Amino acid sequence: MAWLLLAGAIACEVLATTALKLSDGFAHKGWAVVVALGYVASFALLARVLKTQMEVGIAYAVWAGVGTAAIAVIGALFLGEGLSLPKVAGIALIIGGVVLLNLTGAH
Repeated sequence: MAWLLLAGAIACEVLATTALKLSDGFAHKGWAVVVALGYVASFALLARVLKTQMEVGIAYAVWAGVGTAAIAVIGALFLGEGLSLPKVAGIALIIGGVVLLNLTGAH
């Protein structure tokens, strides 16, 4: 259940961050509302995850790492941002780091 809640937290954070870009500095109020609701939902779900037996380091690393990688890909695919070889390598390192933390944090 904790992993499902964490996936929801990541999805909300990615939605909110994408909306932050689309809000154009909060000039578009509809997107600004999505930003606020998305971040509140993300932190609420992350807080629920931390009430389980999942370690805070693992939960935060997965939340931040997967969210960062997802935003980089969304930026490249939908927001006209570049996706260079160094950016792809950075995403791979983030994913590798999250995997390594999960492997070493497992009991």
